[in-house]
Amino acid sequence: MIMSTIAYNLQAVDASIDAAVKACGRARDEVLLLAVSKTFPADAVLEAIAAGQTAFGENYLQEALDKIAAVSAVLPQRQIAWHFIGPIQSNKTRPIAASFDWVHTVERLKIAERLSEQRPADSAPLNICIQVNISGEASKSGVSPADLPELARRVALLPRLRLRGLMAIPEPEPDAARQRAAFARLRALYQALRADGIALDTLSMGMSADMNAAIAEGATIVRIGTAIFGARTYQPQ
Repeated sequence: MIMSTIAYNLQAVDASIDAAVKACGRARDEVLLLAVSKTFPADAVLEAIAAGQTAFGENYLQEALDKIAAVSAVLPQRQIAWHFIGPIQSNKTRPIAASFDWVHTVERLKIAERLSEQRPADSAPLNICIQVNISGEASKSGVSPADLPELARRVALLPRLRLRGLMAIPEPEPDAARQRAAFARLRALYQALRADGIALDTLSMGMSADMNAAIAEGATIVRIGTAIFGARTYQPQ
């Protein structure tokens, strides 16, 4: 049997994660590979599922909803975890609350409250990560580190949500030591919240270019797209 390109890439990424966790004395099952399938068709997701991948990250809501429906039509019994990892507009919270298992990009209480109100009562609690602007970039989404503790305390109290942890997209940095420094700042915030009694278990950090540094600093979810699906040729409007 000839292995598809996506299956081959998944195998290579998994080997890279395995090497990274071993290098820092962690166990392989401590790190979830989230395949970022944004801009790629449902067929690409189905290829990845056939290769054993079960968690997918999407940025663009309408594209994601179409893809979720298409995958479900082909594999109605398969348990796939869908993670929303894009910016959230207030008028888009209802379909996000109804269709996703995780949301990584909560940065305002209003968005969390709407997700809480709109999460179907018969669904499991929606897993939430708070996005932190760890590099202080004016153009980057995320709550400031100073405002994080109050937001986390408020989100943790909302019904039908489960606050799991923190997410960040640090400023691109080719130097591995500087990559680690940014992720270490997020880990310190995470540890401070846990010490304050907020039961977190998730650090969503690291992408194709800085995955090793993120794993060394405690990432529990790495968001990998290009290394699995290839270069993106367009972005939905």
